[in-house]
Amino acid sequence: MESTKKRVLFVSSEMSPFLDESPLANLARMLPQALQERDNEIRVLVPRFGVINERRNRLHEVVRLSGINISIDDNDNPLIIKVASIPQTKMQVYFLDNEDYFHRKAIYNDDNGKFFDDNDERTIFFCKGVMETVKKLGWAPDIIHCQGWMTSLIPLYLKTIYKNEPVFRNAKVIYSVYDESSMENLGKDFARKAGLNAIDEEQMGTYADSDLKGLHIGAVRHSDAVITNGINMENQMADHLAEKPTLRHSDEGFEEQYVTFYEQLMSQVN
Repeated sequence: MESTKKRVLFVSSEMSPFLDESPLANLARMLPQALQERDNEIRVLVPRFGVINERRNRLHEVVRLSGINISIDDNDNPLIIKVASIPQTKMQVYFLDNEDYFHRKAIYNDDNGKFFDDNDERTIFFCKGVMETVKKLGWAPDIIHCQGWMTSLIPLYLKTIYKNEPVFRNAKVIYSVYDESSMENLGKDFARKAGLNAIDEEQMGTYADSDLKGLHIGAVRHSDAVITNGINMENQMADHLAEKPTLRHSDEGFEEQYVTFYEQLMSQVN
């Protein structure tokens, strides 16, 4: 990468070794390390799902960052920040936690396989929580890379209600489009709730269908660049992807592909 160190924020809905391996979780694990080893400054934020073993992974609360309330439909939800280190690396991972949303021994579905009814609010809580956590850190990223449907509101929030925040003012946002079988419809109230009483109904229209394609389209529209990881969704979204600088993920030599893609986007950072 360029000799000038860059700050890269990775936001992912899944990450190994804290969750069972998946293409998303594995990439979320390896990519930040690859960037850090090229002398860049890295932060990683993920949800603290209840299936993540706190004792085994040595999570502990970051008291100075906790204490924020995230309001959804006028209900205040306490945000707790925890941190852990990846073994054999110097990389720390921040976990966003809340007792009501994440203290259950499952990720997206209950014991009967039913998609949780509050996955809409869990998504909103996580995305807004990311924004508030970075603000409280006072750490201004050059690049924000969002991976997984649970991160799909972050590009929207960056370009609307948080656009004038000093820590985000110069940030470029990349969104990764995945074919994610874990995703089901988030319900008819998702777009209204996600607007946080601050984003107009017309702008939230792309999220109104509340399905995987709708969330991806909304995120892509508000992103500066896109990475595709799954041919099915890529084909469905061809028209939207044509409007953005796009990289197609390849497992072979992905580190160099991503570094080059980041370089191109980072060259636009003031």
